[in-house]
Amino acid sequence: MKKLLFINLLFIFLVTSAKAQETAKPHLYDPKADAQQDIKNAVATAAKEGKHVLLQIGGNWCVWCIRFHNLTQSDTTLRRLLAENYVVLRVNYSPENKNEAVLAQLDYPQRFGFPVFVVLDGKGKRLHTQNSGYLEEGKGHSPKVVAGFLNDWSPKALDPASYAPKKK
Repeated sequence: MKKLLFINLLFIFLVTSAKAQETAKPHLYDPKADAQQDIKNAVATAAKEGKHVLLQIGGNWCVWCIRFHNLTQSDTTLRRLLAENYVVLRVNYSPENKNEAVLAQLDYPQRFGFPVFVVLDGKGKRLHTQNSGYLEEGKGHSPKVVAGFLNDWSPKALDPASYAPKKK
């Protein structure tokens, strides 16, 4: 009888633990989102605000995607760089929705693994695709290298006026 009680309690514990873990998983990416329309909206917003669009392509299954998100939310410099220069949009890639048509239009960025970042200008033109492996350091991403990437592809960095000779 004690064995049966123990087995039942163990079963309840395991089910409860599994549910708690499922609930704790972050849901940064929406497999049901219309990525095509979301990108159009992000581009329109970026054009109005003089920013670029940063597409973060990945999925809720991707630990590196979650790590990148957590870094950009916790690091004040990165949070500021994103807010000042980019309209950020997470594009889902998962078994439920691989967004194959959208990724084909972006020249197949998934070839670099996940997350992968695509920078668009305010007209929707793809400016750069970033392999996130080059941003990694240890079991995360290097704040310094990520800041360099964000600065290098900011609107100011690509504005010819930024490089015009200064008048004396």
